[in-house]
Amino acid sequence: MVGGRKLKTAGPAPPSSTLVIDNGADTIKAGFVTGDDGTTDKAPRVIPNCIARDRHNKTYVGSELEKCKDFGEIAFRRPVEKGFIVNWEAQKEIWDRAFFDDKAPQKCDPSTTRLVLTEQPNSLPALQTHCDQIVFEEYGFSSYCRGIGPSFNAYQDIQAIFHTPRTPDTIIDIPAEVILLIDSGYSHTTVTPLLQGRPLHPAIRRLDVGGKLITNHLTRLLSVRHFDMRNETYIVNEMKEAACYVSLDFKGDLDKMWKGTRGERREDYATGAGIATDYVLPDSHTRFHGIVRDHEPGAAARARKSAVSTEDILTLRNERFSVPELLFNPTDIGLRQPGLADLVMQSLSALPVGLWPGLLANIVVVGGNAKFDNFIQRLQVELLERVPDECVVRVARPEDPIVSTWLGAANFAKHEHADRLAVTKQEYEEHGAAWVARKFALGLGVDT
Repeated sequence: MVGGRKLKTAGPAPPSSTLVIDNGADTIKAGFVTGDDGTTDKAPRVIPNCIARDRHNKTYVGSELEKCKDFGEIAFRRPVEKGFIVNWEAQKEIWDRAFFDDKAPQKCDPSTTRLVLTEQPNSLPALQTHCDQIVFEEYGFSSYCRGIGPSFNAYQDIQAIFHTPRTPDTIIDIPAEVILLIDSGYSHTTVTPLLQGRPLHPAIRRLDVGGKLITNHLTRLLSVRHFDMRNETYIVNEMKEAACYVSLDFKGDLDKMWKGTRGERREDYATGAGIATDYVLPDSHTRFHGIVRDHEPGAAARARKSAVSTEDILTLRNERFSVPELLFNPTDIGLRQPGLADLVMQSLSALPVGLWPGLLANIVVVGGNAKFDNFIQRLQVELLERVPDECVVRVARPEDPIVSTWLGAANFAKHEHADRLAVTKQEYEEHGAAWVARKFALGLGVDT
């Protein structure tokens, strides 16, 4: 106290580095932005977000899964359900191994580090508050920003994704002015319109179809038609990623793969019609991962009958395209939700018509399901059938849709918005969790 006035104490030192974590249900994407020049890791480290136990009762935490050689009957414990962190005990163990243990590959000192963490839209306030408590009270990060994952994508050069022609002196808008961001990941698919990096919450839509449901559906089909794969979800997931695709002519492809009535020989079915493919299952001795081969009629049957064959072969036919079809027609399995194209139209209908041209011309798809062949083309075709003729529809995906959100979040960490929206540990202790929640609820790109 000096002359009855309270001296203002110096604030905490600014963080020396920023740890950016895109905490997905299937994988964590993590990396650092460090130094005054904002040096960024060229690419994030991708860490399996799970604790796994193999049939020999050996446990693998996070990236240790890379050491596993036998994925048969492997069981997973995942901290993220339906897109939200619901098991912090497991999540904390994975984070500790990755960032805080003595031998952590990305060693981090929370007391001098800012954390930028992604979350899914429309998270429950109780889950958000618990997350904030873990970050500040358990780990003690010096500064923290929690934001909706789709919003961070606005901090990338969106027109470069569309390969838009432009002159070298063109100024890049960061955050992008208008985007319709579709995130199709492990747990679900969301449609998020963004204006200046800010999500338009009334128009956000969600489809409960993601990589997990697609893999489970393929597992059921294979278990009925071929081998019992109910305990082999990891192997089935690899099969899905290697062999499945989105059909541009679903009815036509389905007709080609129809076996026909008894006694009828259909040439397309017998030869495979360029659709059928053979998948050689791993044996955990010489092959640790499956192999996709061109279809050889009768190869699977001969392998099963042979006493000397060391290969288990599955012939995939309509499973290749009927499984990803759930993204566009979830009613195929009785899920009473609109397909992706209809979901986009529902989102647009909640917005002024004046925004439609800008959003439709800038549709960006991220997430693991965006890697399905023909996904982008199919979505564009279905949207063109639904939108007014005068609207231009452009759909694109980044070079690597899995790490796109992380790259956007890393750019955000270097943007002035990061300093304005981040909360320090001192502010958390002074104002409490409710104040922090209100500040984060304002979203990105908003003057505060």
